[in-house]
Amino acid sequence: MFAELAGLAQAQLGLYPSLPGPELAAAAREAVGVLDLEAAGVRVERTWSADGLDGEELSWSVGFGPRTHAYLLKPAGAGGPLPGVVALHCHAGMKWAGKEKIADGPEGPSPEVRRLRDEIYGGRAFAGELARRGFAVLAHDVFVWGSRRFPLELPDGPLSEADRPLSEADRYDQAAKEHEHVVAKQCAALGTSFTGVVAGEDLAAAAYLRSRPDVGLVGCAGLSGGGARAALLGAFDPEMSAVVVTAMTSTFREMLAAHVPLHTWMFWPPGLPRLGDWPDLVAARAPRPLMVQYAMRDRLFPEDGMRRAHTIIGDRYAQAPEAYEAVFADVPHSFDVPMQERAFDWLGAHLKG
Repeated sequence: MFAELAGLAQAQLGLYPSLPGPELAAAAREAVGVLDLEAAGVRVERTWSADGLDGEELSWSVGFGPRTHAYLLKPAGAGGPLPGVVALHCHAGMKWAGKEKIADGPEGPSPEVRRLRDEIYGGRAFAGELARRGFAVLAHDVFVWGSRRFPLELPDGPLSEADRPLSEADRYDQAAKEHEHVVAKQCAALGTSFTGVVAGEDLAAAAYLRSRPDVGLVGCAGLSGGGARAALLGAFDPEMSAVVVTAMTSTFREMLAAHVPLHTWMFWPPGLPRLGDWPDLVAARAPRPLMVQYAMRDRLFPEDGMRRAHTIIGDRYAQAPEAYEAVFADVPHSFDVPMQERAFDWLGAHLKG
């Protein structure tokens, strides 16, 4: 049925056209309803020094919901300005934690976070590792994650025996898994989208990082859902100097047969197929620097979709091929240590000059 529907949609709507990058980015931003937000009333909640880093826990308001909390990490004793990176946490079905998936505060990681890092980050908090290499790294919570999550409403009375072994974090994530579609519907009813709200909050965080006197050029990087956020930042923020998208790039058309149910609503910006395919949006920032890391044993994306995405992005960077770096890693869905190190070196080359 969906194959027939795809044929009709292609014939009647003209899916996946090839708009010029700036035109595509502007039209996509309008289509997904990106909110114009700012990080207002920034406060330093606490500071610490540990493991060669100076850290600040910051908070700000984007105008609705609880205050956003973020970690700002720098090499211990560093002055400035330092190159900045917005480190974007993943989805991973874990909404209890946000920034803590990729950055350590003074308390260190929870067991749930440590487990996740072992699975997809090579056991590392990549934001801290990047900061140790001479960057000012901002890792912030975003809409529905961490400090920005919804309150968990549990039924009255004692927990069932089935619930008892689960931690509070695991119970929250189990409940949140069933409600992302409700969040997406609520956003659509307000004229925006889940994608548009998240992108608006990320744009506000990036603008804050650039505003700091101790920060110079700013880039961004993320895995999976964080990679989707990096792609959106790269397309919608003309001042984003370098972008790393890890394990989050494929054509939509190759995903339709079997891969759609595996992904967050954030990956399906409303109206995008009538403007271009996902890799068109990833590359809409051309000719500004872009690294895309493809995990070639990624069960979330078909190999032919990743390879076709690479071709599309390469075509968009035909006038500046040196600005696009593709990494084909023989790994499952992850941002492992070798991939991190390659991304760190690339970011340094483009931001430290």
